[in-house]
Amino acid sequence: MDAWRDQEGRRFAHTYFFPAEQYDRGLVDRLAAHCRAGWGEIEIHLHHGMDVPDTAENTRLQIEQFRDALVRDHGLLCFMEGSSQPRYAFVHGNFTLANSAGGYACGVDSEMEILATTGCYADLTLPTAAFHPAQIAKINSLYECDLPLDARAPHRRGRNLHVGRVPQIFPINVQGPLMLDFDRRARNRIGRIENAALTGANPPNLRRLQLWKKAAISVEGRPDWLFIKLHCHSMDATQRESVTGAHMQKFLGELVGGAEERRELIHFVTAREMVNIILAACDGREGNPGDYRDYRLKLAAGAASGQSEVNSQMSWRA
Repeated sequence: MDAWRDQEGRRFAHTYFFPAEQYDRGLVDRLAAHCRAGWGEIEIHLHHGMDVPDTAENTRLQIEQFRDALVRDHGLLCFMEGSSQPRYAFVHGNFTLANSAGGYACGVDSEMEILATTGCYADLTLPTAAFHPAQIAKINSLYECDLPLDARAPHRRGRNLHVGRVPQIFPINVQGPLMLDFDRRARNRIGRIENAALTGANPPNLRRLQLWKKAAISVEGRPDWLFIKLHCHSMDATQRESVTGAHMQKFLGELVGGAEERRELIHFVTAREMVNIILAACDGREGNPGDYRDYRLKLAAGAASGQSEVNSQMSWRA
């Protein structure tokens, strides 16, 4: 996986969203060492409310304790310039952010408000699998919530991020592609849902790349900077081939090797780096998006750039 580099010579980066409810200091130490070697960054994941609905108090406690352990014991996460509050990105287990599946696997309507007050700078939960009850109508977007953060599923409505308008409501919502793929080679011979999941049944390839690009996820007013968020479960042994095996290696070779012919400039980024580039776009910054990887959100001392749920991000300059 070290052979393929982006425009700045950076490796394909993973963001490891480690589940707070499964925290193990030894495992996180090993994963942190892997990240400090240049392979990615660690953020926060949470499964809760599976047997009975969780409470707001318990949700806040779990997040705060895990957040503080990542900073105190591992030197992880990041800080916004001028603030001492640790900041983090978030992925909700089972996709049910802010009780968006009607009580299943959450139970906390005010979860987005809890994220905001505990330092979450971006939620990267969506999209879901096909026809999941937590999937919302707003898709393929970068946006701020447009409903009160203590309301159930306030992310179901939002104001798209735009050049010249600094985001005021955090966490911002960073979605991955969600599209219909009319591929006659699908098992049903009609097509499938494309949600940018890397699995054994759906490994990455250039055909999927074209769909991800067609989703055109960008800051309004900056259509030439495309953001592609992929996701996988790399700690699941059954998914190893799709994450590090021959399919992934072939894809990375074709992705990097054919970029010039496709007139693409590729930037492999972590979740934090992607959000920094998004914020730079909102501020009207120009030039090479790779220059803004550390724009506002700075790594904690001792952390390094470059399941748990895993997201991999790519930023394009078209």
